[in-house]
Amino acid sequence: MTAVVQTEGLTKFYGKRRGLQDLDLEIQPGEVFGYLGPNGAGKTTTIRLLLDVIRPTSGRAVVLGLDPRDSRARARIGYLPGELAVEGREKAGAYLEFMAAVRGGPSRRRIEELAERLEADLSARMGELSKGNKQKIGLIQAFMHEPELLILDEPTSGLDPLVQQEFLAMVREVRREGRSVLMSSHVLAEVEHVSDRVGIVRSGRLVAVEDVAALRERAVRKVEFHFDAPVPREAFENLPGVRDLVVEGANLRCTIDGRPDALIKAAARFTVVHMVSSEPDLEEIFLTYYSEEEHGDEEAGHVRARA
Repeated sequence: MTAVVQTEGLTKFYGKRRGLQDLDLEIQPGEVFGYLGPNGAGKTTTIRLLLDVIRPTSGRAVVLGLDPRDSRARARIGYLPGELAVEGREKAGAYLEFMAAVRGGPSRRRIEELAERLEADLSARMGELSKGNKQKIGLIQAFMHEPELLILDEPTSGLDPLVQQEFLAMVREVRREGRSVLMSSHVLAEVEHVSDRVGIVRSGRLVAVEDVAALRERAVRKVEFHFDAPVPREAFENLPGVRDLVVEGANLRCTIDGRPDALIKAAARFTVVHMVSSEPDLEEIFLTYYSEEEHGDEEAGHVRARA
């Protein structure tokens, strides 16, 4: 398969300040790629380079098989900026109809369908929209022409939880149709349920690329067992992946890193009355990439992201 996005050594400096350095990245057709990192890490710089809003200091990017400077590439992309800068007395519906006419495709019916799904008021004036409602309009203009590639910068910012869930459903539909999504965020929970892979960027460098399935397998979860009688602590000590072990009579609490197989087998030697396991905490794995020493990060250099 030809990559939808491919970069080699993509670098951008703002004077002496590093915005992005040596980014090697591939995103495949039908893939949802979560691009994670704190504010200022280089996510928006990457997006602006892919959209030819800014030009690289060095390196290259290919988007949909074309140079980002080629207008044919931009016509096949749906883009949601981190802040949709639209003001004035124009109604949201009129703004979207104008954008549809520029792109030469989406019908009024398509716009209304997306507005209904996202609970967006098309009669409201753009200058009077709240952050959340403006975000809905931004999402409609990004999705409405069914682009081959969606580039979304902090897409759930300002959305209430129900609308967030509808947005995630829309992303899943895009993936089922074989189209691709690059979704930038500083919150892992926003992307983990729809992404195939996540890339983690720190201080302008891509420090890790992980399959979400692999992240879940290595994820941290809290586990509680309640037995019908007191159990010996030594039966559960030194088990692979078990830490923060607390045994109080017939109750056991601990944290599991990765697979719980050894713990389950140890617990099966006793009579289990009740068991509680929390959802895997992928956020904890994500944060380990930021707890490393900066010196170690620099030595590691960049990580090549290949499918």
